[in-house]
Amino acid sequence: MSWRVSFAMARKLKTFTTSLGFFDLAVAAPSMKAALEAWGISRNLFHQGLAEETTDPDTIAAAMEKPGVVLRRAVGTQNPFREQADLPKSLPIHAPKQKRPEKRAVRKKTVQRNDPAADKAAIIKFEEAKARREKERRREENERAREQAAAEREDEHRQKAVAKAELALHRARARHEENLARLEKERQDLDKRLEAERQRWRDAEEKLYAKIRKASS
Repeated sequence: MSWRVSFAMARKLKTFTTSLGFFDLAVAAPSMKAALEAWGISRNLFHQGLAEETTDPDTIAAAMEKPGVVLRRAVGTQNPFREQADLPKSLPIHAPKQKRPEKRAVRKKTVQRNDPAADKAAIIKFEEAKARREKERRREENERAREQAAAEREDEHRQKAVAKAELALHRARARHEENLARLEKERQDLDKRLEAERQRWRDAEEKLYAKIRKASS
């Protein structure tokens, strides 16, 4: 037996209830802290008056059947608590109050347990349910970690692809500017050659006209 079970056996399980979203929640746990942990809630709902230990015998009986397992029912209803519950068909205007027994004797009859073996079995069930929650939580955390790692790898690949494309653009722009500079120089040289050819033709044409004029006179 683990030390956690041994310690928990000194505190008999109690049934705690609260409301969260569309559901009333119930759980059999050794303490308020354990109940909050089972519900996955960090703030103290008990101090805020939003959670309490129930004395409803039906709720206690259902929770004690599955210690540590969070049971649900549609908020605003008196349906039995179950692991899986349907959404409410309509929502109450005010939050429903916890059902309480009319006589104190009912609480004593339901909550008090004189069978150590039953108490031990209930605690062991609670610890098993807690272990299952921890295993599921670790599985979800590992899944989120894998998804995050995959997203980071994808982002890294994307950044590398962008950097590669930007480098290719930079190199292409540099080649383009080099080609433009070369063509501009060639154009300037060609302009000079064109102007030289025009000037040569003007001089040659003038000489030829002079010969024509001389021959005609």
